[in-house]
Amino acid sequence: MEKYEIKSEVCVYQEDELRLEDRELIEAAKEATKSSYSPYSSFQVGAALRLKNGVVITGSNQENASYPLGLCAERTAIFHAQHMYPEQPVVALAIAAFANGHYHPEPISPCGACRQVMLEVEDRYQEPVRVLLYGIGGTHVVESVKDLLPFQFVSESLKK
Repeated sequence: MEKYEIKSEVCVYQEDELRLEDRELIEAAKEATKSSYSPYSSFQVGAALRLKNGVVITGSNQENASYPLGLCAERTAIFHAQHMYPEQPVVALAIAAFANGHYHPEPISPCGACRQVMLEVEDRYQEPVRVLLYGIGGTHVVESVKDLLPFQFVSESLKK
C-alpha cells in the first residue's frame, strides 16, 4: 500500500484585507444573487468572473420544477463568458449566496459539476482561476480550482 497526503491552501480574508479588484468581484457576485430564479430552494446564488481582458461577467442560479434541469450560477457565468469571449481566460471567480433575508454567513462552495467545469476552464487556457468564496464572516480564497478538486479529470486524461 502507498499512502500520500494532498494539501490545499485556503486563505481567509476579511473584507478590508482583500484587494480592491477582489472586493469589486464579490460585490458583483452579491448583486447577481438578485437575478436568481430560485422559487423552490429560496437559495439565491450569484457568481461573477473576471476575464483576462478585465471584463466582468455575472450569472445566477436558475431553478426548474424538474430540478436536474436547473443551472448553477457558476456555470451560467462561465458558459456566457466563453460564448461571448471564447479567447479570454477566466482569471478569477467569486461566489455569493443570499437566503433568509441576508447573505450567507459562511462561504459556500461550488458543487462538483461546477468544480469540473471550472477545472476545464483552467485546463483549456492553461491558467489558474482564482476562486473567492464569499461569506459574511470572511472570504475563502484559493489560487486555483485544483485546490477545490485535487483529483482532476481533464483533456489529458482522455489521452492516456
